[in-house]
Amino acid sequence: MQRFQSPRNTENDFPTRQLFLLGIVRLAEPIALTSIFPYAWSLIKQFQVGKESDASFYAGLLISAFSLTEALMGMFWGSLSDRIGRKPVLLLGCAGTTASLLMVGFAQNFWFALAARALGGMLNGNIGVIQTMVAEIVTRKEHEPRAYAIMPFVWCIGTIIGPSIGGIFAEPHKSWPNVFGENSLFTKFPYLLPNVICATLLLTSIAMAYFLLDETHPDMAPHVIRNNTYVSEETPLFETSDSLKQPPFDIRSETYGTIRRSIEHQRETPCDKKTQKHRQPSIFTKPVMALICALSLFTYHSMTYDHLLPIYFEDDRAPDMQTASFNPLQFSGGLGLSMQSVGVILAFNGAMALFVQVVIFPVAASYIGIYKLFVTVTILHPIVYAVMPMLVHVPESMLYPAIYSCLAIRNVLSIILYPLLLILIKEVTPCSSVLGKINGFAASAGAACRMIAPPVAGYLYTIGSQMDCTALAWYGSAFVAIIGAFQCLGVKRPRCEDSSEESTGGQTKQHAFTTIADIDEEN
Repeated sequence: MQRFQSPRNTENDFPTRQLFLLGIVRLAEPIALTSIFPYAWSLIKQFQVGKESDASFYAGLLISAFSLTEALMGMFWGSLSDRIGRKPVLLLGCAGTTASLLMVGFAQNFWFALAARALGGMLNGNIGVIQTMVAEIVTRKEHEPRAYAIMPFVWCIGTIIGPSIGGIFAEPHKSWPNVFGENSLFTKFPYLLPNVICATLLLTSIAMAYFLLDETHPDMAPHVIRNNTYVSEETPLFETSDSLKQPPFDIRSETYGTIRRSIEHQRETPCDKKTQKHRQPSIFTKPVMALICALSLFTYHSMTYDHLLPIYFEDDRAPDMQTASFNPLQFSGGLGLSMQSVGVILAFNGAMALFVQVVIFPVAASYIGIYKLFVTVTILHPIVYAVMPMLVHVPESMLYPAIYSCLAIRNVLSIILYPLLLILIKEVTPCSSVLGKINGFAASAGAACRMIAPPVAGYLYTIGSQMDCTALAWYGSAFVAIIGAFQCLGVKRPRCEDSSEESTGGQTKQHAFTTIADIDEEN
């Protein structure tokens, strides 16, 4: 009998190539989305919308328009990816973001730029689709902590590069007058160049994804034997229900236990072959909704932290706060740092976040376990916001060590929590055919919270400043984090976590081998 060659990358291998390609697509997106941050305020002033004092308000609208439409359309794109595949929706999202960038670059009034940002969010469903593709690419549980840390890692890099492109290449006729003269295209459109650069990066990622990225939808991806064995006359085979579409598999293979458990799981869910064509299981199950709620609460208070941090650092420092007696209801002013100092602190904060994602998260997830680590970091999260107001009492000589200590606490807890939520959402998904819809729903909920969080936190900070209690905004975030700490206790441990807990010493439990007679007896 003819021997079938095993594929180059087996199931036991870490899917480096596909995750790298997804990372390229993911990297281009935050670069494109955050490049507008440095010049949004100047862009609004050029459009002369309203009063000059209202420029920050309109700049906020311009930035949040993307998140608003993304929240409205995220579930639609996730559901569409379940029907037509992940790859077409991913490419369409990149194309929509590219068109949005060019429209913003050529915009000559506020409303056209606002419509361009809204269009970009409306056509972009990449967050949910990429999360779904990672879940489908990673088939071994020991690979999950490492794999799920990659996309947040790539996002952090993009949020560092994106603002740099926007800040450096905006208004090039002023920065490089010898290269871009007064009669150049960039004189009429001073913010076109950073958008062209970002659009070029996105076009590159589109080309790489189109030619090199594999479709991961289980009903549309090519079926191959993903183990190190080959089929021969001496290989005992277990025939699948549709041998024309899926080849038989070797019951002596190391992956057989995984295949059999997958079959048993499909029997227990309503998404079997007979019912899948007529109906799909509901995505609004209690485990899914509990984790979506946990993700929403985390996204909200995490976004308030990112919004409040530069404001709190640059706000004028009230006199005598260092020597004043501690009063939890009186925290006047901020830290009085310069914009340059804040930039250095934020850059160092990004470096700490990368370290946590690459080094600390995989080790902690493997040693403690996904569910236990999720509960632990969620319960500890209110500490992140409770310690920040205390910085106004720290002496000047100890201020920077105290700041970096607070940022370290935040990074360890927040950077770890996000990929844990993605892993748990994957585990509670009732069926692979609705994985895209669930991730789209999660992306919509997260985008909605990112849209709401900044204005609420900013309003609380303004009210707190008038009351000589700038800690009010931090207390508001801590309150939401406390709600999340109680809510996480209602998240049930996935069954796969229960079985993995039986392993000892950080080693994965070996697959159970079963004979055909055992399967026939069960049937």
